[in-house]
Amino acid sequence: MTLSMRTLLVWGLLAGLLGGVLAFTFAATVGEQSVETAISLEEQASGHDHGAAEPVEVSRGVQRTVGLAIATVAFGVALGGLFALAFAFAYGRIGRLGPRAVALLLTGIGFVSVALVPFLVYPPNPPGVGRPETIGDRTALYFTMMAVSVALAVAAIYASRRVGVLAAVVGYLVGVAVTGALLPNFTEVPADFPAQLLWEFRVASLGTQVVLWAAMGLGFTFLLARAEQRATNRATADGLAAG
Repeated sequence: MTLSMRTLLVWGLLAGLLGGVLAFTFAATVGEQSVETAISLEEQASGHDHGAAEPVEVSRGVQRTVGLAIATVAFGVALGGLFALAFAFAYGRIGRLGPRAVALLLTGIGFVSVALVPFLVYPPNPPGVGRPETIGDRTALYFTMMAVSVALAVAAIYASRRVGVLAAVVGYLVGVAVTGALLPNFTEVPADFPAQLLWEFRVASLGTQVVLWAAMGLGFTFLLARAEQRATNRATADGLAAG
């Protein structure tokens, strides 16, 4: 089966759009409750009501609806485009795997390296948790961890041809563990912050990523399966016509 780069890119964007929409739905229905609770706790602790504050450019109501939707969907579409490019590069270079197997494998590798590992090293905090002066450093370190994780994942894929899959996976895990241990750590969650709320917020954050990656990967795989079926039907029809 031969597919053009344009076709793959369109499929990636569509799959990313699907992932973004479903991720927004999950975040809005599951994650926003913990965000609202965290904001309420922050207001109670500071004696400051966000609703009574000076007018802001974007209200909280817009942030949790239109703003969240635009951000999540835009991220999903962009991620889908990058996923399509990664698939085009990887297909035919990862053993003898078929297109659907490559797409599913890339989904798993992408989720672990881009979402899961940075999340484990620098888990997100609810609103009001963390010192404002460290936001820039925490953000930079998060993306540094992501970049290192992706680079190590790519290296592991190449190394798996020579040293085997198990050794490559172990090498990746050791690499990210050492990197995470060497990077600065931030412990900024107050001792009196509700542990259950922190847990719910972080689970919802990771769940949003799970939904995004799963929907995108499965959507892209579905489109590949349809293309394979059409190619098979066309080849069968040509064979019957020739006969």
